[in-house]
Amino acid sequence: MTNIKKTIWVVHQYASTPETGMGGRHFYLSRELAKQGHKVYVIAASSNHLLHTQPVITGPYTFEKTEGFTFVWVKMPQYTEAHSKQRAFNWFLFSWKIRALIRLIKDKPDAVLYSSPSPVAFLGAQYLAKYFAAKLVFEVRDIWPLTLTEIGGYSSRHPFVRLMQWIEDKAYHESDCVISNLKNSVEHMVAHGLERRKFNWIANGFSLEEVNSCVPLNCQSRNQLPRNKFLIGYTGSLGVANALYTLIDAAERVKDEKDIVFVLVGGGKEKAALQKEVDAKRLNNVVFIETIPKIEIQSMLSYFDVCYIGWLKNDLYRFGIAANKIPEYLYSGKPILHSYSGACDPVKQFSAGIVSGAQDPKGLSEAILKIYNLTDSERQELGENGHNAALQEYNYKALAEKLFKAIFSD
Repeated sequence: MTNIKKTIWVVHQYASTPETGMGGRHFYLSRELAKQGHKVYVIAASSNHLLHTQPVITGPYTFEKTEGFTFVWVKMPQYTEAHSKQRAFNWFLFSWKIRALIRLIKDKPDAVLYSSPSPVAFLGAQYLAKYFAAKLVFEVRDIWPLTLTEIGGYSSRHPFVRLMQWIEDKAYHESDCVISNLKNSVEHMVAHGLERRKFNWIANGFSLEEVNSCVPLNCQSRNQLPRNKFLIGYTGSLGVANALYTLIDAAERVKDEKDIVFVLVGGGKEKAALQKEVDAKRLNNVVFIETIPKIEIQSMLSYFDVCYIGWLKNDLYRFGIAANKIPEYLYSGKPILHSYSGACDPVKQFSAGIVSGAQDPKGLSEAILKIYNLTDSERQELGENGHNAALQEYNYKALAEKLFKAIFSD
């Protein structure tokens, strides 16, 4: 790691602290960069649909010191729904308002990193980078507008989609460095004008400090866990994209194995529908538990025998996947059931579990029985493979070092 200290401005409209939202990628990367002696400013919107607690705002721009770096909250109009028109308007407003930070942040940036999904505020970040003659970094975590057209059903000829496509292409051409947590996304980017040498893959990760904090699972959640059963668990959002209907269909297929129980931990728009599906199928082998704090996730995973993650069968996953729960699952040392048909599968790569096709209940039920019938030592070996991979590939300390090198190595 170089001894040269730098100042980095991270522009991500949906960034948050653990106190206001999930914290996540940019919080942990920034904390690690700060530990390594760099000055980091994370520039985020004070209001968005992903925050569970509003930050305390004292003016148009609020500076909050946290964990060795600075959060800059840009005051924005409130909205609650992801599909709100206000959300789209805020993309443009945020892009405009961050320009004022030129005179408000005393530390000149050596690099300005803009993070998607929406490409709109890249224009504001580019303005900042040009003003300071700083390196411009474009981070792609969700490929827009491709996701909107392939999954959202929007026409590629829609004027707004065409505008976003123009900005995306511009970002690939004019950024000094492009990074993504989607390993194969470079193929899409090169087709849209990116020079391949500019690309770096930097995965989502986990905080070693957080997982080692050993925060015990709260009593209410612990008491809901079935005793003396083989637990196949899922933690996270209960949404359509997580292929939990596939898991419930597979649970129905193996319901005669009385020892196997499925535990779904979390909330989300599909939770009520999923519970209704379980009731309609009269399944006694599926248990729902409310969302738990992120710092309790590893304690919850320790009660599972197997962790489950699933995906839709969609061509978009040809670019890879970047779910936050994958590093958490790997680190837990538990074998993973992965219902996935896309590219760059870490479970397969690291021999950390058993893979079945996406949205294939029959294949998943067969995988469930296969992992259930393994010996304890065979399952332990799969779990250890995943744990070792997590330490080597997904620790945010190492990922922060990789990010720094990607930005500043000429």
